[in-house]
Amino acid sequence: MPHLHRRNFLKAAGVATLALTARSYGRVLGANERIGVAFLGTGGRCQAHIEIINTLKNQGKGVEPVAVCDVWDGFEGTYETVRDGKVIKRNYSQGLYPSAKKCGLRLDDAKHVTKDYRRLLDLPEVDVVCIATPDHWHAKMTIDAAAAGKHIYCEKPMTRTIDEAHAVVDAVKKYNRVMTVGVQSMADPTWRIAYEYIRNGKIGHVAQGQTSYYRNSIEGQWRYYPILREMNPKTIDWDMFLGHKFSVFDGEPIGPNLPFDRALFAQWRCYWPFGGGMFTDLFVHQTTHLIAAMGVRYPARVVGAGGIYLEYDGRDVPDVATVVADYEEGCQLIVTATMINRYPIEETIRGRLGTIKFVKGGFEIIPDEPAGGAGTPARLEDRIRGEFVDCKPPLGRHADTQALWEDFLRCVREGRRDTLSPPELGAAAFTTVNMGVLSYRTGKIYRWDKVQRKPVPDDGSWAALWEKRSHERGKPNNIIGWQAGDTGCIVKTPDYNLRLAGPWINGRDPAQP
Repeated sequence: MPHLHRRNFLKAAGVATLALTARSYGRVLGANERIGVAFLGTGGRCQAHIEIINTLKNQGKGVEPVAVCDVWDGFEGTYETVRDGKVIKRNYSQGLYPSAKKCGLRLDDAKHVTKDYRRLLDLPEVDVVCIATPDHWHAKMTIDAAAAGKHIYCEKPMTRTIDEAHAVVDAVKKYNRVMTVGVQSMADPTWRIAYEYIRNGKIGHVAQGQTSYYRNSIEGQWRYYPILREMNPKTIDWDMFLGHKFSVFDGEPIGPNLPFDRALFAQWRCYWPFGGGMFTDLFVHQTTHLIAAMGVRYPARVVGAGGIYLEYDGRDVPDVATVVADYEEGCQLIVTATMINRYPIEETIRGRLGTIKFVKGGFEIIPDEPAGGAGTPARLEDRIRGEFVDCKPPLGRHADTQALWEDFLRCVREGRRDTLSPPELGAAAFTTVNMGVLSYRTGKIYRWDKVQRKPVPDDGSWAALWEKRSHERGKPNNIIGWQAGDTGCIVKTPDYNLRLAGPWINGRDPAQP
């Protein structure tokens, strides 16, 4: 499997193309030829993927589950939990052998049912891997799969670190593989339609986007994933789970070497070595589709804030958090959440001439006239309504995830890399939220160094940059693909400012001719 020095990774990567050449594509798939899918990591989220692939198989869509991998034997049965003082029984079917059963595989088929994902990458019948492991394994598995000639559907977030995200982007370009990042909301056309409205000037210059992800669980966020007695060193390959013997970059293990702990295994999202808490598990959903709609990608500057303010249960990650990202395009994104209250803020994109408010089924365009005066009161008794745009999103159980899969499989057949949720977009979204993690944990503001592709501490020049442009009477930047000229980008300076403003030099009134 490939093993690269960080400094040499970019040199090793090839040039990106949207269409795969016959040579790079390897086994070219015909329109009716079966696509074999291997599932790497068969926990809760993967069960939806298995269900979808089985559905598509039964519909004659030319796809079939052919292999599974997980570090845990798994458990199929019921477990008990307590809610409001009452004992409740719940069904459970996750892990290696229950998932193999769902895929129609023999449990004793060690070739296709294994705890070592590398064995599956050697199988010619595997065309696609679905990676739904804990986050710290995403990059390693994706890069190895690409090198083995497989196409990749990888759950969000695409990696655990920013360097890994760009290593993945480079790898899929180098090996010319098709990849989708599993942000299922990207199958919703709402974000693409909103972007077309925005880039054509419907709301004028884009000023700010805001989104959120609010939850509230009495057990504590992610503690509702059960810990079972069946999870033990005899049934779990603990070293494989940790990943301390594996690396993407030389000398940097993807995980730590820690004593066995059921909580680390079953509730890994609560701990920094394996994920990024709500920043990368939840914020990345919202950030991905909102930056796609806004027409921005990498932020110029990011600050993250929050803390563990209530869930004192041994977790590392905060239960309240906010990320503020500023962009060179002259706009800002706010992503905020609590895990201890469910009441959300509106998901909106604000522009000089109006606001796009995302609602069920699409979005509303609420006009805004820049004629001065106070803003809309913060305490609204009645909802402000705008022009509704029906975007016809996928509806039904797992409909968005299935639509994302169908787009991905179509791209695999056609040899195209431009999926609905490509790794380049995934890397930009992940970089944004992970810079929020770095800021939160270090207490620093970070800037994005696009040449080195890494965050660096802010040098304090951000405000001065925009002040300089203002003093020079410059023009605003606009989003990627902007088509609307000066629409909603003009400041009409009052006549008295033009006539009377300015410094008095040697006592001379600037208004004098």
